Amino acid sequence: MKRSDLVQAIKSKKSFLCVGLDTDIDKIPTILKKDTNPILSFNKAVIEATQDLCVAYKPNLAFYESYGSKGLHALEETMNHIPQNIFTIADAKRGDIGNTAEKYAQAYFQQMGFDSVTVAPYMGSDSILPFTKHENKWVILLALTSNKGSQDFQMLKLESGDMLFEEVMQASKNWASPDQLMFVVGATHPEKIGAIRKIAPDNFFLVPGVGAQGGDLEGIASYGLNKDIGLLINSSRGIIYAGSDKPNFQDHIRSAALELQSKMEEILIKRGLV
Repeated sequence: MKRSDLVQAIKSKKSFLCVGLDTDIDKIPTILKKDTNPILSFNKAVIEATQDLCVAYKPNLAFYESYGSKGLHALEETMNHIPQNIFTIADAKRGDIGNTAEKYAQAYFQQMGFDSVTVAPYMGSDSILPFTKHENKWVILLALTSNKGSQDFQMLKLESGDMLFEEVMQASKNWASPDQLMFVVGATHPEKIGAIRKIAPDNFFLVPGVGAQGGDLEGIASYGLNKDIGLLINSSRGIIYAGSDKPNFQDHIRSAALELQSKMEEILIKRGLV
């Protein structure tokens, strides 16, 4: 997907919501567990309930790989049910080099048809560049993540005075343009998003951690929005399991997504971005 198409979708839907498809068979409604392909059945229900409210879906590959070939088949079928005008993210967090990285790129971009993939930058530029060779495909680089362990390495202070994640962001901007490169910036670090936006004024940020992890949407938007909106706010558990085991679980899923989308619409209108 081109950047212009993503921006247009955001403005048209007045939403920068990304729904995380972290589908766990143990947590889906009991009624669906009897289906031949329960993961797919649940994902289809989530997509039907949210596709007009979100601009992106983000399957976390661990939730599919853990079920072996059945899980991967469910993922492929899920991709077939996502509308073409919705941005797709393979949350794979790959980070290998050379031919291996290229094979990962082929797997997610060519075979599965994803628009983007999350990539860990620890091995440097040659773990990233193979993904940038694919036209209208995106690398989403792990910069400052929302987990507690992000302090272990990402926030280490270097001799330059910068933190390690800041150095990674500065370097990686030379590897791809803002039309191909996004950064993962965790919602649990809203106080840092303003400074991070100065490092990467034109790049999109994928922001996990809103909802179940307690991220503040208003604070993130106030620091992170740019002229093209520049944010994809992900919510996974807070949306897809909002219906728990209720018979009308789809209605609850939609309500949870609508609550976030409505707040996003208010923010965009207030800032004159739509």
